Amino acid sequence: MDKRRKILLGFAAGGVATIAIAGGLFWYLVLRDDAPPKVTLSSALDSIPASPTASTASTSSPQPSPGLPGTWVPDTSQQTFLGYRVNEQLVRIGVNTAVGRTSGVTGQLVIEGNTVKSATFEADLTKLASDSGLRDGQLRNQAIETNKFPKATFALSDPITLPDTLLSGQAFDTTLKGKLTLHGVTREVAIPAQAQMKSGLIVVVGSIEIQFSDYSISKPSGATVLSIEDHGTIELQLFLKKSS
Repeated sequence: MDKRRKILLGFAAGGVATIAIAGGLFWYLVLRDDAPPKVTLSSALDSIPASPTASTASTSSPQPSPGLPGTWVPDTSQQTFLGYRVNEQLVRIGVNTAVGRTSGVTGQLVIEGNTVKSATFEADLTKLASDSGLRDGQLRNQAIETNKFPKATFALSDPITLPDTLLSGQAFDTTLKGKLTLHGVTREVAIPAQAQMKSGLIVVVGSIEIQFSDYSISKPSGATVLSIEDHGTIELQLFLKKSS
């Protein structure tokens, strides 16, 4: 192979490599969707810190598994949150999944026997945080208007019978039927959910798709926003500890 041909081949190989690198950077910086994954029971359970090591556990009193009857409240040391997930079209970026979450969740769940008799929870929407401070700021005065409607609430309306296997750590599917208040509008909802016990906590995850118009929510607008879907998903992840 003559020297000239080697040089040309070298330039060609370098060009291909440059294009590949540029394409990779474009995907990483522009096209990549960094939205947190959807809530799942397995990921919620995995987020609970591991139990003490055997040597540590042997020097401390064993922690008995709490019985079900009583009042259960959010454990603030865990990753409890309520949030939204909605698709948007952004200038120079394209389709993006916007995810915002608030850890400001309070309330309680009351169990009598093996039945959830009541459950009321409130989320502080002023603490919603996404990957964009600009988006979070816009939501104070647009869409869910957290300056006017700082809270979202859920109140269970139908009791839930808990299976005997809950205490043994087996997961079960259920539906949370109740009243959701968002943006000053209250509607009956049925939220598909899963629950399981781990490390003395009741872990609950669920999600439901809502139409913004059902809650008098107008789609937000902005200089970088081309369009936003007219619906979104509300996600919840609860870690409940027994308080009494």
